[in-house]
Amino acid sequence: MHLLDIIIMSTGLAMDASAVSMAAAACGYARDRRAVFRLAFHFGLFQFMMPVIGWLLGTGFVSYVRSVDHWIAFALLAFVGGRMVREGFADTDECLHKDPSKGLTMVMLSFATSIDALAIGLGLAVMDVNIWYPSAIIGIITCAMSVSAIYIGKRAGAAFGSRMEIVGGIILIGLGLKILIPALFFGA
Repeated sequence: MHLLDIIIMSTGLAMDASAVSMAAAACGYARDRRAVFRLAFHFGLFQFMMPVIGWLLGTGFVSYVRSVDHWIAFALLAFVGGRMVREGFADTDECLHKDPSKGLTMVMLSFATSIDALAIGLGLAVMDVNIWYPSAIIGIITCAMSVSAIYIGKRAGAAFGSRMEIVGGIILIGLGLKILIPALFFGA
């Protein structure tokens, strides 16, 4: 997998965490540096760990699905991307009711926004990609995008949050097609 593909995939995966970070800032919960750090660190950490877990789960059955690996990778990316697009169009313009940068809420949001990365880890196992490099990039980009989203959210409000999820979903679907089309037509 090329570095550009990893960066594009990481950007798509980071959109959920960025949308939550932006909403937290727009609702006034990410006012100090500690809250910004907690959000960005936890989102980045979970986005790093979940592909590794998915990859570890997926490596056990890779040899059984080698002939359809491109379909599995496409299906996982399309499913995750489609879900993100659907959620982006959902009507959720209300402010968060609890501070997302503290306690169990932080852990639950970190887990919820990184489930997609678990599925991507499964897909990377099927594609026989070494997981550590992509996972590190996914975590770093998620952390950086979360910090950026907080600062944007402080200034622009929640107007962009759902649009970020739509863009992220489209990016992941596009990556799925980039994997599927060459395999179908060129045997790559």
